[in-house]
Amino acid sequence: MQTEMSRGSWRPILDGPLAERARTALHDIVGALPDPSAAEIADFSLAGGTAGLALLCGYLARAGYDDGENAAQFLEHAIKAVSTEQIGPSLYEGFAGIAWVTEHLQTQLMDQNDEDANEEIDEVLKGFLHQSQWLDDYDLISGLVGYGVYALERLPRPAAVTCLERVIDHLDRNAEHNSDGITWLTPPELIPPHQLADCPEGYYNLGLAHGVPGVIALLGQACAVGIASDKARPLLDGAVAWLLRQKLPDGESTFSSWLVPGVKSNSCRVAWCYGDAGLSAALLIAARSVGNSAWEDEAINIVRRAALRAPESAGVVDAGLCHGAAGLAHIYNRMFQATGDPLFKESSVFWFERTLALRRPGQGVAGFSAFRPDEDGNEGWVDDPGILTGAAGIALSLLSATTDIEPKWDQMLLVSVPTSQSKTSN
Repeated sequence: MQTEMSRGSWRPILDGPLAERARTALHDIVGALPDPSAAEIADFSLAGGTAGLALLCGYLARAGYDDGENAAQFLEHAIKAVSTEQIGPSLYEGFAGIAWVTEHLQTQLMDQNDEDANEEIDEVLKGFLHQSQWLDDYDLISGLVGYGVYALERLPRPAAVTCLERVIDHLDRNAEHNSDGITWLTPPELIPPHQLADCPEGYYNLGLAHGVPGVIALLGQACAVGIASDKARPLLDGAVAWLLRQKLPDGESTFSSWLVPGVKSNSCRVAWCYGDAGLSAALLIAARSVGNSAWEDEAINIVRRAALRAPESAGVVDAGLCHGAAGLAHIYNRMFQATGDPLFKESSVFWFERTLALRRPGQGVAGFSAFRPDEDGNEGWVDDPGILTGAAGIALSLLSATTDIEPKWDQMLLVSVPTSQSKTSN
């Protein structure tokens, strides 16, 4: 994927006093970030650690809020951990995410030379994906889709092509074909303990972060760049057909969080991780990647219904990207920039207002606290400077709302909707 953070057709969505409030909050978050030279920083990940903070600071430097030195130091801190700490491979918590940030920021922060900082990572990941049977997660956060996102960022390098081909091979082998289309089961051994009681035999996940929509977005992007299209396109067609047949017959949301065979599905909150907002962005990416206008119409109808939903029923408690107000504001901003539909601008502005209203002076990170579950599923308030659920992600969304720099960082969320359809036939 292209990584240069250039100015183009993106336009700030906020203006006037609200834009000033957003810039003030952004400035305060930047001032509250940890010192990049602090040895006690223990988290190196993209989701919540120094790799994610490097990504934020890189975009801050592009906008003139920073000189780039903080980004370089945070990134160096994260890269060092790859060789000194025991780190898994996943995109959000592991070395693939650190390498993705390195690649994404390469042209801005590093001298252009013949040295490839991620060449060794490519080989390690290529070997890791060279398995006859895939028994781990298939999703964006922890599994195959996340590895595919990294590989897309590294194209057209041969090792990246191989990695993406192997990701698609595993998705193909693990796919379940049924009367509705093609899908992927999350088996019970990969389900969090607090969910297992409700789905002892596994479930079909409908969230962008952990489920089938992430596969759909990735397969669409693979088709767009012509990698393993002979497998990716039939999988994509079947997966979209399956997804669209899972609509709820009634309820506040169009889709549920997940499906358990034999159990009635309920309405879902509105968020990036779960719900119609993130799901529709993934579907729109796939639609525009292959030029399918029918899918595009479906995606826009789904997200329009989500945007019209009563805010008090959305399930939004905090301001983070994952399941909070800033995440919704950013997705609707993306949808407005991609379609020009004024409803999405109105919804984005509303959720940015809600984001800023959630600030509590003297609490959290620059007034923002994250509401999230612990390992046992018990939810509570925490101070979180990270990207996925914390202040850094809020800062990135505010930056995207107040500058003309396209937020290409949101490819990590799989919501980077192309501004126009591909010329590929349906």
